[in-house]
Amino acid sequence: MIDFQNGSFLKLMPVDPAGQQNKVAPLLVEGEYVVAAFKTIRDSVVFTNKRIIAVNVQGITGKKKDFTTLPYSKVQAYSVETSGSFDLDCELDLFFSGGIGQIRFEFLGNCDILGLSRLIASHLL
Repeated sequence: MIDFQNGSFLKLMPVDPAGQQNKVAPLLVEGEYVVAAFKTIRDSVVFTNKRIIAVNVQGITGKKKDFTTLPYSKVQAYSVETSGSFDLDCELDLFFSGGIGQIRFEFLGNCDILGLSRLIASHLL
């Protein structure tokens, strides 16, 4: 489970969405597909056309996984921070209703943060 009290998720690197599709395929509903995918050393986050799924790999072998679903319908507001010349990280802050609070995703490398912003906006506006 994501530590909602901490509000921050590890720094994520972009990965091929097709490779992550198989990992979350059993969770996807009809018509749902992975739009973007990001990974830390063990954990990952996928943005689908309907929600965000955070995959927390647990245990020594990594066979045990915790899947947390963050539906776009519960996002009240969001903020993006693009990378700069010296600070190459991007950030996405999501503010959820229903007592969840704020979640921050920090991205390393070449992240299309504005594309993620459009994806979220398409569900909120």
